[in-house]
Amino acid sequence: MRSVVKGLLDCHAFWQWVNLTEIFHCTTIKHNFDHKLKKTMEQRVSIITLGVADLDRSRKFYESLGWRPSIPDTKDIVFFQAGGIALALFPRANLVKDARISADGQGFGGVSLAYNARSREEVDSVLAEAKAAGANLPKPAQNAFWGGYSGYFSDPDGFLWEVAWNPSFPIAEDGSIRISD
Repeated sequence: MRSVVKGLLDCHAFWQWVNLTEIFHCTTIKHNFDHKLKKTMEQRVSIITLGVADLDRSRKFYESLGWRPSIPDTKDIVFFQAGGIALALFPRANLVKDARISADGQGFGGVSLAYNARSREEVDSVLAEAKAAGANLPKPAQNAFWGGYSGYFSDPDGFLWEVAWNPSFPIAEDGSIRISD
């Protein structure tokens, strides 16, 4: 009889544990579910992908600027580590297919990339390097209305890069900038 009572007590303790576990589990699930519902997109950019007409030509262009592919043996995409983000080159036809969009985009797409330099001299140097690599210079470096110095180049696929020195955006050792509040 004692073993039956002990068994029932053990069984009762087991079911109390199960109930506590279920309560904890349900509370955890509800907390995680509520947290996921309230979560917003983090304010950051991970990868910028450029849809390019000729992957090999674009790879060579960026390599001639001194950039080195992060994964050197890829055939269908090229990644360059660029500080805390990556720049990817991907064939335009593949990007259009992947994104399920029309391929007939023409002209200026309303986007430019920016390289912030540490000095006016660096702006001139980067623009000269880009031109030597085959870039077009739609706007040579000049004093800017906002107090800095900038110019633009476009890569072989027409992607526009601003090269700018901005005294209000100091550059950290790692190349990052902080825009003050």
